[in-house]
Amino acid sequence: MKFIDEAIVTVQSGDGGRGCISFRREKFIPRGGPDGGDGGKGGDVIFQAVSGKRTLYQFRYKKNLKAKNGEYGQGKNKTGKQGTDLVIDIPVGTLITDTETGNLIKDFTIAGTSFILANGGRGGQGNTRFKSSTYKAPRFAQPGEPGETYSIKLELKLLADVGIIGLPNAGKSTLITAISSARPKIAGYPFTTLTPSLGVVHTDWGEPFIAADIPGLIEGAHKGQGLGIRFLKHIERTHILVHLIDISDIDPDDPLKAYNTINTELYLYNQNLAQKTQIVVLNKTDMPYSSDTELKFKSALPEQQIISISALTGKGVDSLKSKIINLLKIDYDS
Repeated sequence: MKFIDEAIVTVQSGDGGRGCISFRREKFIPRGGPDGGDGGKGGDVIFQAVSGKRTLYQFRYKKNLKAKNGEYGQGKNKTGKQGTDLVIDIPVGTLITDTETGNLIKDFTIAGTSFILANGGRGGQGNTRFKSSTYKAPRFAQPGEPGETYSIKLELKLLADVGIIGLPNAGKSTLITAISSARPKIAGYPFTTLTPSLGVVHTDWGEPFIAADIPGLIEGAHKGQGLGIRFLKHIERTHILVHLIDISDIDPDDPLKAYNTINTELYLYNQNLAQKTQIVVLNKTDMPYSSDTELKFKSALPEQQIISISALTGKGVDSLKSKIINLLKIDYDS
């Protein structure tokens, strides 16, 4: 299934049913009074966040969403049936904004949250409502009120405690596979991962946390190059970042090149991202001659605590998980 994380749709609540113009016609009562019932209220458009959905795929082709209209009022003071509400399930982490104003309407961060976006139109009153001591036979009724119409943008941002970032082929998919039950595609070429992967990480010494494998970023990502800003935005909701660097791809003459490339892209996209807590991790330390490269990288970044791991063999992975848990505790407590 293709990952869809943005969609622009039009939503419309139901129109209210019109009121009825009717008079009693019964045996021995040739001129009965008015008995026209009210029209039914139009259906609302309701969005609700559910944990079972992961994408906005359902809106790929369905761009117009409309609730049912209220039914017309009837004689014998029968109120028209209310229009059925349109309830739309969306993933947790979805934002709804008004396409005309750009204003945020609702941010769904908790499963089970629901929100009425468009209220159904009120049903019109039947002629019974207008009977009075001086006006015994009203021959008019109200039309139903129209429903509300909005053009909205749906945008999904993943909710994760930890975002795993790095250049393509840094080993992000291998790492999230090693620490969680997530099973993204893994291969030895760039941009293997085309959709963010979420995994729950369990340990014996702390609360579980959710990690997101953010697809590979490249130079120019903040302008949309590579997978670009489509996935940079998912980093915004994370609490800390695991910055994964392929030790076998480090240039001895410029050991911080990969590290600086990613951090520059974060800063240019959103300066707040560059301020997030980072754990710098050298991956693939099982590769030959990695110790010399590791030393050069650490020497070039002496002020930063660096963890060395092999996501493939599991070496150092427990130390990384322990570090993540400790930093998350500090972050949530602050």
